[in-house]
Amino acid sequence: MNIFTTDFFFSIIRIATPILLATLAAVIGEKGGVSNIGLEGIMMMSALFGSLTAYWTGSWAVGLLAAMAVGLLEALLMGFFAFKLKTDIILVGTAVNMIGSGGTIFLVKVITNATMGKSLTSTTSLITKSLQVPSWNIPLIKDIPVIGKVISGHSLLTYIAFLLVFLTGVLLYKTPLGLNIRSVGENPNAASSVGVSVSRVRYITIGIGGILAGLGGAYMSMYYAMGWSLDMVAGRGFIALAAQSMGGGEPVGSMLAALIFGFAQALGIKVSATGVDSNLVAPIPYIVTILSLVVFALNQRRVEKHRHASALK
Repeated sequence: MNIFTTDFFFSIIRIATPILLATLAAVIGEKGGVSNIGLEGIMMMSALFGSLTAYWTGSWAVGLLAAMAVGLLEALLMGFFAFKLKTDIILVGTAVNMIGSGGTIFLVKVITNATMGKSLTSTTSLITKSLQVPSWNIPLIKDIPVIGKVISGHSLLTYIAFLLVFLTGVLLYKTPLGLNIRSVGENPNAASSVGVSVSRVRYITIGIGGILAGLGGAYMSMYYAMGWSLDMVAGRGFIALAAQSMGGGEPVGSMLAALIFGFAQALGIKVSATGVDSNLVAPIPYIVTILSLVVFALNQRRVEKHRHASALK
């Protein structure tokens, strides 16, 4: 059976999209010196409220905005605890992830029982075709053999995600805000000495990350899974942190790392479909994650040795 078909490569992009959105959030956070490990929880909460809002309003666009708003609010709340109350941001992120896992199922039961007269449990299949984030068949490209079947026909959020790779690079390296973000991330005391509000920049940094993670959550519930289910994000927030590290904290490199993880997950699904025991296939994405990080670490070590040797000459 031929695994590497156009459908397989189409699925790589489809699977990589939420990872990419969360990875860009991690990239911006890393540049601003904010270690946001709460991406998983933010995506879970945004996925829930995005799908519920789309159902209540009958509009996927409003649901998408709601998911972004929830991601922003949750990220700013993290910032309040971390920057204002001086709580360790790792602990705050851990709490957000726990709320995203256990808190969402509680909210599902309470909200759906109050608004629909029935208490749904671990799954909400509320997103119909009309409420799904629409797909886009790109004119001209869709008619190109092979390439058209791989690139065209994805969700609008997929194209937005790859556009955001470019926009993130522009933000970080071509704008005054990006300069401030990188300055605060590298040396907050030096940035403060020249009049940059470190607290304000950090709030902006974590807020942008929250919006991007919110988009990733919306993609999961309003396109990928067509509804919300318990722990549906399935570690993509943590994979995004690994992708950011593998990509050297740069938008393009992190995008390529996200595609590698998308490839690993798509390969696992494809191999499982051939009849291989799912217990043997399930670890593939995580094995790829570990191997990729090992390769990245070895490469970074080689680069540092080269820099040290050059400095001694």
